[in-house]
Amino acid sequence: MSRLAADLSALVEDELRAFNLERMYAGEKGATPASIVESARTFPMMANRRVIVVLRAEKILKPKRRGKGAEGDDTSEDDEPSGDVDVLEAYVKQPEPSTTLVFVAADVDRTRRLYKAIQKQATIVECWGLKGGKDPKVDLRQVARTAEALVRQAVADAGQQIDPAAARLVAERAGTDIATLRGDLDRLLLYAAGKPKIELKDAQEVVSAETAQDDWAVTNAIQRRDTAEALRQVGLALESGGVPYMILGQLGWFVREKLVLTDARRVPAAVEALLRTDLDLKSSGGDPRVLLERLVVELCGR
Repeated sequence: MSRLAADLSALVEDELRAFNLERMYAGEKGATPASIVESARTFPMMANRRVIVVLRAEKILKPKRRGKGAEGDDTSEDDEPSGDVDVLEAYVKQPEPSTTLVFVAADVDRTRRLYKAIQKQATIVECWGLKGGKDPKVDLRQVARTAEALVRQAVADAGQQIDPAAARLVAERAGTDIATLRGDLDRLLLYAAGKPKIELKDAQEVVSAETAQDDWAVTNAIQRRDTAEALRQVGLALESGGVPYMILGQLGWFVREKLVLTDARRVPAAVEALLRTDLDLKSSGGDPRVLLERLVVELCGR
């Protein structure tokens, strides 16, 4: 998705991008449906094309509903972008010929009028990552071959070679998650920068943990007071897509259900640390990973 958006942005010549290329993040101030239309209606300067790329467009194309509204209801939560979606729908039906308007979205609500208008007027590209489609039935062997080919191609583009076993390891550890594959591959290329050939031991140093990671590895390590292992497992959980609030909830369960039985003296300080971390997460009082790591250290301590 990112590469396709970048290729479309390249329609504008480098020296004219300051005038004719605009990137907007849906949901942020100044990126309402009305402001998107206003920008799209602006004529290009010293060129024949203007490109508008709207990122995180699911904020507009799949906003949260207030309640069980009728099909096609465009009512949204307070945290959704302000502005009249009807204005954007009208633009989609009669777009500006000199503007290329691109929506990059993680998901869409196919029942909404806006999406139906886009479906009729626009070119839609669906990116399903390694799975290749929305069909829940996945040929894991084909996924692994696709992932391995992507690894080899990326390494070749970087001017390096990779041992077949190393490429297979990176592909297998990613499973069907292309985000994991991309993250592991980026780290591998950075780790092995300058090496003519990436070997298996290089891949073993940097790739993510196996997809069959123990969901309770963090709490088990805390119960053993193994701080180093608990921190490692928190990192692995976050890198594999774990949500900070879910991890915090798991740690809260551990304090309420386990710690109170095994070492009640540690409970008051643990509860205080949980509440402080919860408040910091809700108020953006720091990087979520750092906040969780600090909590883990406190829960492991005496």
